[in-house]
Amino acid sequence: MDAGTGWHHPTGHCRCAQPAAEPLGCFMELYGAALRMGCFDWDLDTGLMCMDATAHEVFDVRPDEYDGRPETLAARVPPVEAHRLDQIVAHALKDGSQTYGAYFRVRCRGGAMRWTHTHGCILRDATGRPGRIVGIVRDATRELGDTPPAAREPVNEDAERRRTTSIVQGTTAALAHARTVGDVIDVLKDTHGLAHLGASNLVMGLVEAGRIRLVAEGPAGSFVPGTRVTRIDEPYPMSEVVRTLAPRYIESAEDFARSYPLLWPHIAGLGITSAAYLPLIAQARPIGALGLLYQHKSGFTVEERNVLLALGSSIAQSLQRAMFYEQEKDLAQGLQQAMLPRTIPGVPGAEIAVRYRSAALGRDIGGDWYDVIPLPGSRVGAVIGDVQGHDTHAAAVMGQLRIVLRAYAAEGHMPATVMARASGFLHELDTDRFATCLYAEADLTTGVVQFVRAGHIDPLLQLADGSCRRVPVDGGLPLGLSAEFGRLDYPVTTLELDPGQTLLLCTDGLVEVPGADLDDGMQALAELAADGPRDLSQLADRLCGIVDGRGGDDDAALLLLRRRMRDAPRSGGRLQQHVAPSDPEALAEARHMIRAAVRAWGAGERTDEIELVADELITNALMHTDGAAVVTLRVLTGADRRLRVDVEDSSSALPRRREAGEEGVSGRGLLLVDLLADVWGVDARGGGKCVWCEFIVPARSDRV
Repeated sequence: MDAGTGWHHPTGHCRCAQPAAEPLGCFMELYGAALRMGCFDWDLDTGLMCMDATAHEVFDVRPDEYDGRPETLAARVPPVEAHRLDQIVAHALKDGSQTYGAYFRVRCRGGAMRWTHTHGCILRDATGRPGRIVGIVRDATRELGDTPPAAREPVNEDAERRRTTSIVQGTTAALAHARTVGDVIDVLKDTHGLAHLGASNLVMGLVEAGRIRLVAEGPAGSFVPGTRVTRIDEPYPMSEVVRTLAPRYIESAEDFARSYPLLWPHIAGLGITSAAYLPLIAQARPIGALGLLYQHKSGFTVEERNVLLALGSSIAQSLQRAMFYEQEKDLAQGLQQAMLPRTIPGVPGAEIAVRYRSAALGRDIGGDWYDVIPLPGSRVGAVIGDVQGHDTHAAAVMGQLRIVLRAYAAEGHMPATVMARASGFLHELDTDRFATCLYAEADLTTGVVQFVRAGHIDPLLQLADGSCRRVPVDGGLPLGLSAEFGRLDYPVTTLELDPGQTLLLCTDGLVEVPGADLDDGMQALAELAADGPRDLSQLADRLCGIVDGRGGDDDAALLLLRRRMRDAPRSGGRLQQHVAPSDPEALAEARHMIRAAVRAWGAGERTDEIELVADELITNALMHTDGAAVVTLRVLTGADRRLRVDVEDSSSALPRRREAGEEGVSGRGLLLVDLLADVWGVDARGGGKCVWCEFIVPARSDRV
């Protein structure tokens, strides 16, 4: 069913066919040809529904406005009516019924509402599968219109019973889609669902701290001064039904004036002749009250009272559900706000912007997060992640992960170790959640960025000219899963970030669209960034604008980090790289880091010497020990500006110089170190050692 129209399978264009003569003959005999009655023939396989000229008049559409697609009638059938028609037709199709009937309202071209009735005959094949519906639609205004009793034609009791039953069903169906208290109010006010009972005015209040707060009244201008907030013990009808938990039916204007003398003078001019006030009860306690005020009506039949009580019960359940939803949403949002960083620290040498967008659907809460971690040596860590799920538990896990990631990074662990330890922590929480994460550690002096990715989407890089591209980053399993399967070796990808370039880290809520490829979403985001403003804050707003525009059921987090052009740190640079044995990619990444660092730090003519010596020390550590090597580069300031290279390994055996011989292919490593470095040495480090060397390099002010 198409919930926007009340009709089924709208596709294609109209190919008119004459309705089946036998069923329509029955309809004509039943209702009489004197009524304004139109016919339709609905092909359920193609979704096409042909209507005759009179049916066009009933829906108040011109023939050129209707193309055979039932959703075209959405402009005439209000949403609350469409929901009810959907349910009625769908139920008839599923339970094997041969016919169905329903009253509904049509919005005419001028905006006025009028009653319409439809009756359909379902034609099925030998297996019982429905193939067509042929039927009639007729104007029921005179039968059910809101005219005074003296001018109204007699109403068939069965038709009236069907009408009131349809009202309960339609209002209940519309309330089922209400998520918030505001949605419930919209169903009552905007769709005129309760006005179908003939009520001319309505009021609704919620019980809050011993008082009743008015939350809805209609039509506009019917508010009674002094009743916006009233006490439960005051002499008003809503207060009475909340106190007694029993409905109050006011049979006449005299009854109203006698029972509520404080209220009656304010509404006497509205022409009210009767009213029904209903307590809204959920879980045996009053949560509010609803008042329906009528013109041209006196008294209430037993059936009318039963219908009103059914409506009151449905509204109360919807209100309670909406209140629980809003309370949980407020709690979840408060928890999430507490878990995310309140402020982003200023980082010398970088410009940073962050954004967070809640889902348009669901509980507006998720496990997406971002973080910025200032680190020693002009470095900064940038984190973006997403915990599985959209509830308070996801937010709680997110907060714990954010804290441990920050702690591990601040302790000085390398990026791969930070990610591995965070995965182990999540696994030890014994939760059923996993998390994707991307951690980038940037040295703002050299511009070298080390990425570690745990099941997350790749980052984007925006160049100084504004162009933007995706950065492929080697990745491992999501946090929690990598510890579960014992795969904690996260690869590290290195990138040089030049001044003026920007890293773009985000969660999949920013790029994922149902039914679309993720790569297409990433490309669209890159194109949007390329066309965006250069101001980082404005760029962040523009990128998040796509989420604001399309909505969606997933949160989105965004972190932008731009390396500044002019105020990057000038001294104290430090870089570190882990090189695993038998890992040529790690060795290549270490060489790449060294090359980028010594050039960015202004080594001048000594760049090649430093690269060669560092490479020799790393190679020796890998060849002559059984473990990995840790390479650290840093700038030492003092009387002379020096660049220091440390290579640590797990072996306590000290290196020694030896002669290689004319045919030897090894033995020259320490000789090169001794010849090229200004000073070098070996320090014991617990169960291992550190071979270090220093090079005097020109000061920054000496560079051309």
